[in-house]
Amino acid sequence: MAIKTIHDLHHCFDHHLPPADTISSGDTRRFDILDASGGLITRDSQAEELTRLPASALNPVCGPLYMEDAEPGDVIEVELVDFEPGQWGWTGLIPGFGLLADDFTSPWLKISEYDSESVYFDEDIAIPFRPFAGTIGLAPAEPGQHSIVPPRHCGGNLDIRDLVRGSSLYLPVQVKGGLLSIGDTHACQGDGEVCGTAVETRMAATATLRLHKKGNIPSPMFDVPAGASAEQDMGFLVTTGVGSDLMQGARDAVRFMIDRLHKQAGMEEQLAYALCSVAGRLRISEIVDQPNWVVSFYMPRSIFRSKSLRAI
Repeated sequence: MAIKTIHDLHHCFDHHLPPADTISSGDTRRFDILDASGGLITRDSQAEELTRLPASALNPVCGPLYMEDAEPGDVIEVELVDFEPGQWGWTGLIPGFGLLADDFTSPWLKISEYDSESVYFDEDIAIPFRPFAGTIGLAPAEPGQHSIVPPRHCGGNLDIRDLVRGSSLYLPVQVKGGLLSIGDTHACQGDGEVCGTAVETRMAATATLRLHKKGNIPSPMFDVPAGASAEQDMGFLVTTGVGSDLMQGARDAVRFMIDRLHKQAGMEEQLAYALCSVAGRLRISEIVDQPNWVVSFYMPRSIFRSKSLRAI
């Protein structure tokens, strides 16, 4: 039997939105998902177009789906069955957006071709193709229209890079039917998505949805399948940020990495920042030795094709 495809798009979370489909526990649906620009960025787009993207068109999500018998206090499981790749994606530095928005004030755009193996980010940089949906969420209990951009306790724009094929995300239901939507597909992304964008791309995603009665979880949780991170491990270049503020530490660690890539590899700073967003891994290394904490930023050496880049 053919799997039904959901094409309906919307641009906010709102429990008054009419459902695109009604499902039962165990049903599988395929979602036809646009990229984060709503299709406005093309292969031929120029960086300046990033400053003119209408907010009303951004971050479209596909759905919502009404789960029969779902009530507040239940849990909806989203098992990610498959992602069907496109051919290209984009990464942008958008003025006023991103972890280092004060450092990078001009628009910048990178178009990347990809296949089922790799994202060809630059001449000497190939990042493993690792597709996932950045936004998976249910409708919040609070009335009105809610932006897609911030994540919430019922899911949304989580941007968790480990929500790949074979993983399962569990979301707490806040309203009758749950009202599940999925969007924001990425060809690859680093932990933190620090510049504000990953390799944004149009893609179809297939998921099986299950209802768990009285699950009573406070916020999203997920299972990651064994072998989900299959990058060839050649080690990492790691920079750190140390101080009493985790946000400042994160900024310092990323700035340090950009500086290293720029000075040691001759990489354009904008490219280095974007690379941090699509391939890096931002982690808290220490949060107990007050008054200072340590944030580490990992760059996998395996993405670099040349030995000179791997040695930086």
